[in-house]
Amino acid sequence: MLAKAKAFPERCSVNCYDDCSLPQAQSVARKSREIDEPIAKMGRLVHYRRGAEIFGEGQPAEYVYRVVSGAVRTSRILNNGRRQICQFYLPGDYFGLEAHNEQATSAFAVNDSQILVTNRHTIAKLTCRRRDVTQQLMRIASKETKHLQDQILLLTKTAEERIAWFLLQMSQRTDSANLVNLPMSRQDIADHLGLTIETVSRTLKQLARTGWIKPLGSRRIQIVRRDALTRLVS
Repeated sequence: MLAKAKAFPERCSVNCYDDCSLPQAQSVARKSREIDEPIAKMGRLVHYRRGAEIFGEGQPAEYVYRVVSGAVRTSRILNNGRRQICQFYLPGDYFGLEAHNEQATSAFAVNDSQILVTNRHTIAKLTCRRRDVTQQLMRIASKETKHLQDQILLLTKTAEERIAWFLLQMSQRTDSANLVNLPMSRQDIADHLGLTIETVSRTLKQLARTGWIKPLGSRRIQIVRRDALTRLVS
């Protein structure tokens, strides 16, 4: 549940939201790197430990979430029992904005994370008189649509193409030039790309042998030949 400011909740419960003693929106807004985003100036900051559930599939979609620090993954369990990771969210990303009244996925903290939680109805009221809020909601929805399109397109790609695409995307999203820091595990990457963990590990080794990437640890990769990876994806 949403807890006191120093607590680390294992689950976010909508029942106690109004009674929580959490930092007010003004203090959160000062920490925001993107102060031009009106939604980033609302809500309350909640801390989640690594692996904690933020919301579950089928729960009421009453809040919009923004990653302040850490990382989040959304996922669902398929009919065959396999986990599908739909998306990873990094600092500055929004998630949980659903067109319907229930969450279509579950969300978990990949590592210790700080999440800005904003009441969905509060945002909806502001759209009537704040064009900037409406515009930001449209940008968030457009970004989510692009994520879904990319996920569908990946199904037509080879393992090498999927891994290359993922590394390039992570590089762009983290503004880290040719150094990619991966907060997620290889199992998470496999479940996101529709591969096995063995295929992910084998493909990364193949790309390293070709000299296109250079592993700097279990979760750090240097992109050596960005042009080659880009051609592969294209």
